[in-house]
This record gives sequence, C-alpha cells and structure tokens, in this order.
Amino acid sequence: MSSKRARSRSESNGNAAPDPLIFDLVEWIARQPRPYADVIDAWRTSCPRLTVWEDAVDRGLVKRESVDGIRTRVVVTELGRRYLEQRATAVGR
Repeated sequence: MSSKRARSRSESNGNAAPDPLIFDLVEWIARQPRPYADVIDAWRTSCPRLTVWEDAVDRGLVKRESVDGIRTRVVVTELGRRYLEQRATAVGR
C-alpha cells in the first residue's frame, strides 16, 4: 500500500496519531540516529488508532537508511527538522 493511500485511510478513519506523539518520536530520533530495531521496539503498536511510527514515516518526517549495507537506522529528514523547528517556535521553546 502506498504512503499516500495509507495516510488517506488513517486520516479518513480518524486514526492518525496525535501530533504530540509524533513530535515526541521525531524529537527522540533527532537527538541521534536510532537503530531501526530500537525504534520499532519503542514505537510500533498493533493498535490501529495509535500509528505514531507509520504516520511519521508517511508524513516524511523520518526515514530508514542503510548503514554499511548491513544495518538499518532511522534518521530525521529535512522536513522532520523543519517540523521540529516550527513546533518549538509555536510553543516558545
């Protein structure tokens, strides 16, 4: 299923993750790139109403990247960094 299709489905069902949780995930990854297994262990859920990891990926805020062709890590994208800056400005950080 494409990202656009997944996003449309979750938004139309009202199942998109709450923005503060997405912010927490992106901020956590921004501190340092995280191994993919750690991110999934900490943020993946089977609850269809709490799709923090999936929504952050679908929105282009974080992405997976290969390290040495062996490991996968998760990093914040440029769009994710702008998202953090905008949120920080909005709350006066």
